[in-house]
Amino acid sequence: MVMHLRRLGITDDAILEAMQRVHRHRFIPAAFRGSGDYGDHPCPIGHGQTISQPYIVAYMTQRLRAKPGLKVLEIGTGSGYQAAVLAELGAEVWSIEIVPALAAHARAVLDAEGFREVRTRLGDGHAGWPEAAPFDAIIVTCAPTGVPPELIRQLRHDGRMVLPIGLPDDQRLLTLRKEGDRLVPEDDIGVRFVPMVRPEP
Repeated sequence: MVMHLRRLGITDDAILEAMQRVHRHRFIPAAFRGSGDYGDHPCPIGHGQTISQPYIVAYMTQRLRAKPGLKVLEIGTGSGYQAAVLAELGAEVWSIEIVPALAAHARAVLDAEGFREVRTRLGDGHAGWPEAAPFDAIIVTCAPTGVPPELIRQLRHDGRMVLPIGLPDDQRLLTLRKEGDRLVPEDDIGVRFVPMVRPEP
């Protein structure tokens, strides 16, 4: 997997080494595991959600410029895999998941795999984690149709946000840098993520 990622242009050795150490298959619920757990494609994790393909995990992590001590808010814990990769790189991670069963699964696997320092919460990602703000970086692993205003407020000056934007059939991955109260965008690659949802009333 790591050799494949390097061929695709992932150049950060620390990220490649972290992904070599994190056991991707253990973050996939047992009912969905199979021979393709380390293939470069998404895998289902139940509840209409997926664990992102390794290339996208590595690419977004590289765009985020993850490093030891970076304070990161993740929106969309999912399986917990992206949070584990960030934590393996030494980042301080706060992660929010809206689906109760996935939040419980991720917490259990993160603990079992030695990532107890990752903070997790069940809740609406649109609201962020205000009492822990500001964050050096925010990574969103589900696609809103626009950047949630509360996440902008919780990003520190000169911080970076990486997120997919758009409808399911028309999404772009953006890297945004905060300057004062505005975001400076860098358009990136076409992607397909599950939509970012709000809690049911």
